[in-house]
Amino acid sequence: MRKATDVFGEWVAKGKDEGMEKNHSRPVKEMIDFVLSNKEEKFSFLDLGCGNGWVLREIAENPLCYRAVGIDGSENMITKANSLSSDNIAYILEDINSFNFKEKYDFIHSMEVLYYLDNPKEVLEKILTTGLEDNGILIIGIDHYYENTDSHSWQKQVGTKMLMFNELEWVQMFKDVGFHQVSSWRANRHQGWEGTLVITGKKLSII
Repeated sequence: MRKATDVFGEWVAKGKDEGMEKNHSRPVKEMIDFVLSNKEEKFSFLDLGCGNGWVLREIAENPLCYRAVGIDGSENMITKANSLSSDNIAYILEDINSFNFKEKYDFIHSMEVLYYLDNPKEVLEKILTTGLEDNGILIIGIDHYYENTDSHSWQKQVGTKMLMFNELEWVQMFKDVGFHQVSSWRANRHQGWEGTLVITGKKLSII
């Protein structure tokens, strides 16, 4: 099995990162609309596994967003993201498995990333304790999960390790590490596609 960052680095050279944007745009829009609904205060936003930065380029256009940051483990992805983005977006080349947060964010978003990690639960705990502001929200989207049988062959097809959990297991992970108001749903579900599994949770402020 190859490292996921190596595989995705090659995808940049083939232009397949643009296909990821096209395929994920609908569920990601649903996720962003959910976290930003009725938002009236300025906010900071982190995209964990940002790829070529397409989500951040959209977020940075929101007049309430005062800080937009992306992290990715693929050098090729970060290079392309920097070539396409303006100065108001910061990109960090870092292995998400071992990344330590130096700043906290109001929103952390991640699309199609966590099941590639060595220990997603450990990263979720790190996000909660050191990555989110009080009352901050984490929202993730996952296409590779047990109920989506179409995804069961992806590990073999892509040639990189992918962890497999079902929806209840993902939800329980959020709850186990201490997230509150945890909920899940299927975004962009339609005939022939189970949809993107979305899980979100909130970090409550400590009084």
